[in-house]
Amino acid sequence: MYKALLKTGLKKLNLELSDDKIELLLAYHALLVKWNKAYNLTAVRDPEEMISRHLLDSLSIIPHVDGERILDVGTGPGLPGIPLAICFPEKQLVLLDSNGKKTRFLTQAKIELKLDNMTPVQSRIESFEAPAIAPDGFDSITSRAFATLKDMVDGSIHLLKEDGYFYAMKGLYPNDEIGELDSRTSVVDCVALHVPGEEAERHLVKIKKSAS
Repeated sequence: MYKALLKTGLKKLNLELSDDKIELLLAYHALLVKWNKAYNLTAVRDPEEMISRHLLDSLSIIPHVDGERILDVGTGPGLPGIPLAICFPEKQLVLLDSNGKKTRFLTQAKIELKLDNMTPVQSRIESFEAPAIAPDGFDSITSRAFATLKDMVDGSIHLLKEDGYFYAMKGLYPNDEIGELDSRTSVVDCVALHVPGEEAERHLVKIKKSAS
């Protein structure tokens, strides 16, 4: 049932993924369902709902994200970081969260799904420094659940290379939040995302770091 839901959703998103990647996404979903019962990793309890609200929501940004070295801040149980790592095995992803339960889950997911391109890190964003894989900063920073655009930029701009991009996943068009940003960045685009099975509005804000 979950496989059919996922494949139908991928078709609506116009995404073509190999059978191997689909199986990995379903294995991640199964892990999330299992661990969520004990660790409360997400408020979404229904496994069917997780397909649309977590997997398809994360996958909806696939056509828009660039960069070889990506940092996912406030990743929680790996959203959108793990779906991105599955779809882009050639890219290096660091998944950052301050919550120990969530980073333990990420470590287990990395082992079980054999995601060698994904590195979980438990740290607050303010005290995290760019690792060896991104000595000049990350090409891109993604976030699905960070507070505001200003908070995201203030907390992590030191980790983004010059001319790198933030990709912030939001609900309603964040007009007020965009207005709070300063000259360190410029908003390049705000794409309306159409997530299968989700009626609520979703947007992806693409923000470029200005040259200093």
